Amino acid sequence: MKNLLKSLLFVFVALFAVDRIGGQIMWWVNQHTQDMSGPKLKYLANEVDADIVLLGTSRCNFHYVPSILSDSIGMSVYNGGIDASNCIYAHYFVLNQILLHHTPKIICLELMTSDYAVSANSFETTSFFAPYIGRSEKADSVFREAGNYWYYRLCHLYRYNAKAVSNMGGLLVNKQLESESGYIPLPRPMFVPERLDKVHKSKNIDELKLQYIRKFIMLCKSHHIALAFMVSPAYSEADTDLYGTLKDVAKENEIPFFDYHTQGLFLNHPEYFKDSGHLWDKGARLYTSIFAHDLKHYIVTHSTGN
Repeated sequence: MKNLLKSLLFVFVALFAVDRIGGQIMWWVNQHTQDMSGPKLKYLANEVDADIVLLGTSRCNFHYVPSILSDSIGMSVYNGGIDASNCIYAHYFVLNQILLHHTPKIICLELMTSDYAVSANSFETTSFFAPYIGRSEKADSVFREAGNYWYYRLCHLYRYNAKAVSNMGGLLVNKQLESESGYIPLPRPMFVPERLDKVHKSKNIDELKLQYIRKFIMLCKSHHIALAFMVSPAYSEADTDLYGTLKDVAKENEIPFFDYHTQGLFLNHPEYFKDSGHLWDKGARLYTSIFAHDLKHYIVTHSTGN
């Protein structure tokens, strides 16, 4: 029995050592990879210092040109959109990482229907951010809600499960596309979208997502950060109340909501789109100019009290 206990203790200590050493190695890989999302997340978590930070998923990543916004508004701008971070849980986590070292003047959050509607595996993409667990209790609440917090806390190697292959591949091959302050221009497509999809409002509302929208708002308010919500153009006809649930939350909290999707911006210009959900660079630049004008007008009129 004594020998068995010694063997079990040895195995436990060995596994613990492998996990901790392996975790340190994978952290180094994560911090040095040149894959698609690792360097941007690292920059947001440790270095970003822009006056205006844009957050969201790929539609943020590909639709907002910082130099156009900066020239119009007169503030520094960083596009912090992260591909596949497709719900409010991810955006709330990233915001908390930023606030550990920097307080922007304005946060602009690109929203989608996935930020209010019930969906399968809502927490799936938050696993991308697991390497940063333990830095902020507010950010970690996302993993507590998902039910995997203690898995990540106890097993450090498990934190890298979602992006291990991508991170290691990024050490060998630089997958970073040419970017401008976080903005990644999509190339001109060979074919323009032909089918105009119709998008209807979801009847299944996820109250936990709305709770995190409100937590995002309160976090900005507590740090005296001006907040704006926006929905960029998509090549689809949308119900006029598609984002009504999110607009109600914004109205309750006096948050401006710039909706260019339901108003049908660019529906007569399919040549601006790479696919039904994304503008390519030409469309992104035209759209950013429109958004910059509208955001500047809002800032000016509300700062003067008009």
